Amino acid sequence: MVMLVRLYCDFRRIILNNPKKRNALSFAMLTSLQENILTGIDDKDLRVIIISAQGPVFSSGHDLKELTSEQGRDYHSRVFRTCSEVMTLIQDLPVPVIAMEWPLEEAVPRKVAMEMLFTGRPITAQEALLHGLVSKVVREECLEEETLAIARRICESSRPVVALGKAAFQRQMAQSRDAAYATATAVMVDNLALYDGQEGIQAFLEKRRPLWTNSTERAHD
Repeated sequence: MVMLVRLYCDFRRIILNNPKKRNALSFAMLTSLQENILTGIDDKDLRVIIISAQGPVFSSGHDLKELTSEQGRDYHSRVFRTCSEVMTLIQDLPVPVIAMEWPLEEAVPRKVAMEMLFTGRPITAQEALLHGLVSKVVREECLEEETLAIARRICESSRPVVALGKAAFQRQMAQSRDAAYATATAVMVDNLALYDGQEGIQAFLEKRRPLWTNSTERAHD
């Protein structure tokens, strides 16, 4: 079994489960990951997805045995196309995804990415943090605790409000300054139209914890 899934009350944990192969991203691993990410994604109680791995290595990258000439060009295309679909799927999901090392080319400066591409030199955790490849570095024995703490903090927020913010953030990355401001304006107005958007404001004004509906019902047009 290349994937394990554990369900909690408000988040799901997907575990890469092929430590003998250093959790290489084989075609089977990628398709399983894709299917498990999409399972139950419309459940309003699902607030966060955590992707982790068995063994000391999160993932060594693509399975090189699948990239030999014996497999052929068509198979290679399927592997890389599926990998791209998984990466874009993670960005497009309505809920946040916490991954222990999930490298995105856009997350590092271009010169750093080029050096990694040309030399193939592994980078340290501190270098990854310095260049923005990861958001936080913790001791190995604290990794589980810190990951779950972040997940719980996200779960304290409204799912539709978080979904609006995540979608807007992804759109703005490819937009000009003026277009990005226009997107932000529209999203903030849409947010305020949600029951949960109004509940957040009322809870703040009344100095109490918000009672989220986690639905996309609107308080007004």
